[in-house]
Amino acid sequence: MQTSQSSNLNQPLTLVTGGTGKTGRRIVERLEDRGVSTRVGSRSASPSFDWNNESTWTTALQGVTSVYISYAPDLAVPGATNTIQSFVNEAVKQGVMHLVILSGRGEEEAQACERIVQHSGIDWTVIRSSWFNQNFSEGAFVDMVHAGVIALPAGDVPEPFVDVDDIADVAVAALTEPGHFGEVYEVTGPRLMTFAEIAKVLTNAIGKEIQFQALTQEEFVRRIKASDAPEIVVWMMDYLFTTVLDGRNSYLCDGVQRALGREPKDFRDYAIEVARTGAWRAAA
Repeated sequence: MQTSQSSNLNQPLTLVTGGTGKTGRRIVERLEDRGVSTRVGSRSASPSFDWNNESTWTTALQGVTSVYISYAPDLAVPGATNTIQSFVNEAVKQGVMHLVILSGRGEEEAQACERIVQHSGIDWTVIRSSWFNQNFSEGAFVDMVHAGVIALPAGDVPEPFVDVDDIADVAVAALTEPGHFGEVYEVTGPRLMTFAEIAKVLTNAIGKEIQFQALTQEEFVRRIKASDAPEIVVWMMDYLFTTVLDGRNSYLCDGVQRALGREPKDFRDYAIEVARTGAWRAAA
């Protein structure tokens, strides 16, 4: 993908960190469609950007006026607040004027990172997100969908899954339109859904039964470790299902409505759209 990069220091330039990820690549596409000079923040881009290599930050931030912050693997991981603080300091030093950070609902560590952005002394917008619909088509749960069994230690706790396209639209609005400075947009889908209900919707969309199997936390962690997943992935999945999915986020918010003036996408519509693309064909 080609990206436009400003050669005029007076022209706004937006850095999208995580620019090849779920939200980032969608944001890049939307910004470029609007004619916004955009720099992809990724290890493979030029200039390169790597959250784990501070020496890449200065070059990636040169000439940048606004930044979308999507930290990998997650703002909840140990050390994330130190990294975000150092990055924000460098962004301010380089003359960045607006920060938009993607955060997580119900994560104390993520909210600590939000406060770093809010106290930066420059304009800011927070997008505090629930779990992504796209985890079932582009992320951690896609292999389970293909296998026909979503096996998780989720129980009956519902989550208001949000569509990544909605997150991208909110981020682009915040990056390009007036009226979003100082806003905390807590974005959710339009309804609460358990993983068992998710499985039923996927069954109808794909045309093959997708079951939900409730696991104990111990069995879940054992299976992840047995899959040779990296240690940080094991830690993250254990954290998410013991901390975030405990009912603390089982309510709807109006971040999409406030930012965009429309309703968020329903999981059923997302599932139908993905099924039509053939992305789950191996599960059919």
